[in-house]
Amino acid sequence: MKKTVTLSLGALAITAMTAPLAADTFTLRVGSGHPNGPAVYVTDTAKFFVPEVVRRVAAETDHEIEFVEGYGGAIAGVAETLEAVQNGILDIGAFCMCFEPAKLFLHNFPYYAPFGSEDSAQAITAVRSVYNDVPWLEEQFKSEYKQELLGLHGWDNYHLGTTDPWDTVADLKGVKVGGAGPNLPWLEFAGAIPVQSTLPDGYLSLQTGVYNGWLMFPSAYLGFKFHEPAPNYTLVGFGAMPVNALTMNSRTMASLPEDVQAIIREVGAAYEAQSGDSLNAAQKRGLDGLVAAGANVKSLPAEARAGWAESLVGFPQQQAAEADSRGMPGSEVLKAYLAAAEAAGVEWPVAYAVQ
Repeated sequence: MKKTVTLSLGALAITAMTAPLAADTFTLRVGSGHPNGPAVYVTDTAKFFVPEVVRRVAAETDHEIEFVEGYGGAIAGVAETLEAVQNGILDIGAFCMCFEPAKLFLHNFPYYAPFGSEDSAQAITAVRSVYNDVPWLEEQFKSEYKQELLGLHGWDNYHLGTTDPWDTVADLKGVKVGGAGPNLPWLEFAGAIPVQSTLPDGYLSLQTGVYNGWLMFPSAYLGFKFHEPAPNYTLVGFGAMPVNALTMNSRTMASLPEDVQAIIREVGAAYEAQSGDSLNAAQKRGLDGLVAAGANVKSLPAEARAGWAESLVGFPQQQAAEADSRGMPGSEVLKAYLAAAEAAGVEWPVAYAVQ
C-alpha cells in the first residue's frame, strides 16, 4: 500500500512538471460617466482599447484580461471618474478633464486658447507635445491622484447650437447657453449667460428652457439628439479640444505582470494615436447627420469669428497667471501649447501671448 501511494505521488509530480502552467486571469473594471456611442472617447475605449488589450494579452503572454465595463455613469459619473480611479472603485477610467476644474485646472489648457485647430489630429499632436515637454502634467496624476495617464483623447470642433435662430453675435446677448465649464468664458464677448452643465443633462435642459443653447461639437450634438429641441447649429469653429484622459490606478497597474503592464501602456498610446482620425470622422458624420436630420446648419461670418476671437485675446495669459498662482506651471504650459500649435500648423486668428 505504501509503495503504491509513493508511485502515485511521483507520477503526479512528473505530470505537474510537464503540464503547462495555467494562465492567470486578471479582472479590471473600466468605466466612464459618458455613454458608449454618442461620446467618441468612450466608444474608442469600449471598441478599441478594451478588445485590443484583451487580444494582445492573450496572444503575447501567459495571462488573460477580463474587463467589467461600466459606461454612462454605471459606476462613476462624469465628475466622479478621476476620484473613482484614485480610490480603486475603477481600475481604468475615461473622463473629460473639464469636469475637474479645480483638481485638473491646468490640464484644460486647450480651452484657454480657443479658435485654434479645427482638426482633431492636428490638435492632439500639439497637446501631446506639451505633455512631453512639461512632465509636471503627467506627474500630477501619479503624485496627487495615484493613477497614471494611459492616453489622451478629445472632443471634435466646437460650435454653437441654439433653440432659436440668430444672425449676429449681438443676438446672443442674454441667451442662456450651457457648457462644460472651462469653455464658458468664451461666451462673455457675446453677452450670453453661461450655465454649467453636462452632456447627459443637455437634452432635457434644452427642451425645458433651463438654457437655450449649447457649446457643442457635431458628434455629440447629433449623438445626444440636441438638434431636436435646438435645431439651429451655427459653425463657429472654437476648435477641437484634446481634454479627455484615459487613466489607470497605480496600485492596480503595479499588481500586474510586467508584460501585461507593457501591453496596457502600449495600447493606451495607440488609443491616443488613433483618436484624432476617429474624432475627425465622427465630426463629419455629425455634420452630415445634422443636415440629414433637417437641422439649420450655417456658418458664422469670418469677420464675426475674428471679432469673437479678439475679445478673448487676453484669455491665455489670464489662465496662465491663475495656474501660476496655484503653484502650477501655467505660463510654461500655455507658452508651450501656443508654440506647439503653431509648429503643428495652426494659424491663430488673434495674436495670443503669454508672459
